[in-house]
Amino acid sequence: MLHGPIAGPMFLFALPLALTGILQQLFNTADVLVLGQYVGTNALAAVGNNSPIIGLLVNLFMGVSLGANVVIARFIGAHNLKETTRAVHTSFLLALILGFAVAVAGELMAEPMLRALAVPDEVMEPAALYLRIYLLGMPAIGLYNFESAIYRSRGDTQTPLKALAVASLLNIVGNLAAVLLLDWGIAGVAAATSLANYVSAWMLYHSLCHEHGIIRIEPGAIRMIGPYAREILRIGLPAGIQGMVFSLSNLVIQAAINSLGAEVMAASAAAFIIEINIYVFLIAFGQSITTFVSQNYGAGNLPRCRQVTRVGMQVGMVVIVLLSGSACLLADHLLAFFNDVASIIEIGRIRVFYIVGFYAVCVFIEGFSGAMRGYGYSLPPALLMLATVCGVRIVWIYTVFAAKPTFRNIMVCYPISWTITAALLAGIYGFYRKNIKVIRV
Repeated sequence: MLHGPIAGPMFLFALPLALTGILQQLFNTADVLVLGQYVGTNALAAVGNNSPIIGLLVNLFMGVSLGANVVIARFIGAHNLKETTRAVHTSFLLALILGFAVAVAGELMAEPMLRALAVPDEVMEPAALYLRIYLLGMPAIGLYNFESAIYRSRGDTQTPLKALAVASLLNIVGNLAAVLLLDWGIAGVAAATSLANYVSAWMLYHSLCHEHGIIRIEPGAIRMIGPYAREILRIGLPAGIQGMVFSLSNLVIQAAINSLGAEVMAASAAAFIIEINIYVFLIAFGQSITTFVSQNYGAGNLPRCRQVTRVGMQVGMVVIVLLSGSACLLADHLLAFFNDVASIIEIGRIRVFYIVGFYAVCVFIEGFSGAMRGYGYSLPPALLMLATVCGVRIVWIYTVFAAKPTFRNIMVCYPISWTITAALLAGIYGFYRKNIKVIRV
């Protein structure tokens, strides 16, 4: 990360990270596939209604864990081994606390959140059941994301991938067994997913306890170091808010989608799985830029920080254009995996074209915001997205969509909000880049 070529190492760093994101999404994808094929449209719609809520909570953990990634990577870049170890143990304990807190809050708010989405009565009961069982796995999801951030800060994106691969396989087997053998339906699928999340978290914990390097976890040394916890939250919470902004705006959009009927809900849920499995590559390159910038910033090499940002977005753009183009060309075939009803495929195709087709714009959003997080400036991009992404979409739903309530009219707000955000974010990044000073850690 600190010396030599950038494009190759960044791609090799980002690829396992993207595959990890795909496997994380595979948890939800497997649920959708099994329920859609073997249980029915209402079960598929129930999981689809939970996707924005689950996405909101997972984005929170991913964002806050980026704070741990930045702090630990900065110490590694500065070769400050003692403080690296202290930051690792602080991150682990913070993950446990946040995981249980989110699980409790989620259980208390499960049904109100679903009612806020205007979930139809015929879907409400299975949707609430799935969400409540899924939320039992929140401590494991939080822990896994922080453990992954610890490995990522050292440049290791393969170990988290291996752990999640095992858990994903367990989830698929558990889903099929719950539905086909035990006839537990949506409850069994949710339980299998929660169990698999705990398996991935435990595997990484076991691996960290047996590490021989500076990121090794000693159970007896796990304690909270106040200044490091505050710095992790200072950087991570805005990053989490940035991810949550997308999910919050999607809650409003999901409510609009629900108003169009169960068929539209099912089509949108299937298309969402396609788009989110491509979006993980955007996130991967954004997080790669964050980690590379953090280490070089800790080492005091500002010119390389700027080069990392530029090259990272160039590599990311090539990958995203190839994936987005392929998904748009194969949209009908991909949608048919989830539901082969012609009308659902036709509706789902609209979402794929309007969202996946404009993912190239998001390369700039993830690149600029990722670089700013690496420098420690997480709040400005988070506030910007709150005003643009969330603001534009909410206004759009209550004006344009309200005047002409069609599915296509909902989807148009995505590329519009992204374009506005990317343009403003480029200006903010340019301003902060000129004022960044070398730090000593």
